[in-house]
Amino acid sequence: MRIALIHALKHSIAPIEAAFAKLWPEAELMNLLDDSLSADLARDGRLTEGMTDRFLALGNYVAWTGADAILFTCSAFGPCIEAVARAQKPMPVLKPNEAMIEEAVKQGRRIGLLSTFPPTLASMPSEFPPSVELVPKLAEGALAALDRGDRAEHDRLVAEAAKDLRGCDVIALAQYSMAPAAAVVAEVSGRPVLTTPDSAVQKLKAALA
Repeated sequence: MRIALIHALKHSIAPIEAAFAKLWPEAELMNLLDDSLSADLARDGRLTEGMTDRFLALGNYVAWTGADAILFTCSAFGPCIEAVARAQKPMPVLKPNEAMIEEAVKQGRRIGLLSTFPPTLASMPSEFPPSVELVPKLAEGALAALDRGDRAEHDRLVAEAAKDLRGCDVIALAQYSMAPAAAVVAEVSGRPVLTTPDSAVQKLKAALA
């Protein structure tokens, strides 16, 4: 199976590759990175029609290469990814957080959503069902630290932000790049922690079995 992985942040590549190596090493991975997507969204402050067209073009390209499924790892682009899913049907097209949200809803009603990318906290809450109480939290400065190559500072800032989510039933880490911080988040919060890469790989593997 060839799985196309489409990224808007370079930091997402290593965590999702690690999840595949652990949970589905037989899958053939294809990485496609356009980090101008996240930069343009941060600049514009909203998703535009042109952004959707760019996602559709990426979907068409990976389908042309013979991909069996597409997994997007960029959590702030939900409507754009939905457009790709409609265009590429019946090929499985997963939003980055789709599988993790399903798991989180099964584990509790009060869900902490921890993010390092502000636009994610604007777009992602609508993906959760109205039956849950969502507690959004931004780990300020963490993504900038990761951009500087300082993973330790990134994880420290993520863990510090997680302390405000101790009253939640479960904590969902919104960015793929946050997955390596899962253990320290669980330690400081005392809460179960879900990561997007592991959940996504498990769902894709089941869908394509």
